[in-house]
Amino acid sequence: MLQLYKPCLDELWFREQLLADPDTMAYNHAWGGTIPFPHDRWHIWYDQWMHADESERFYRYLLHAETSEFVGEAAYRPEDGRPMVSIIISARYRGRGFGTDALQLLCQAAKERGLTVLYDSIAADNPAVHLFLKNGFVLVSQNEEAILVQKRL
Repeated sequence: MLQLYKPCLDELWFREQLLADPDTMAYNHAWGGTIPFPHDRWHIWYDQWMHADESERFYRYLLHAETSEFVGEAAYRPEDGRPMVSIIISARYRGRGFGTDALQLLCQAAKERGLTVLYDSIAADNPAVHLFLKNGFVLVSQNEEAILVQKRL
């Protein structure tokens, strides 16, 4: 079982590690793969995300309740006037249902903060699209590069 966990600044080592892992970030190959998140950017990022109006920008770690291990991250942010979802599960924890749990937790958090809809843009070859569709998201548009999905909360 997962819980949403608001990390403190010193815990951003996990985000740095998550974004730097080639296996975890393989889904992101269409947009460059791994993402640098050096320590000197943590403070600015933290202020922007963790002190934001949570009806617009929300970020949490995914904490495994039984083991107290971080297994990923869940967020939403504005992009092109839409609240866009971002869920990343560490490669070593995939295939255990954490993606479904994370998506459900994030949708509930968004609804509690007054959002009525969430979107995600998923690379056309990313099998994660099935996760979204089985959790109530519907196809909005699709092209050779990406699939846009939406869920009314």
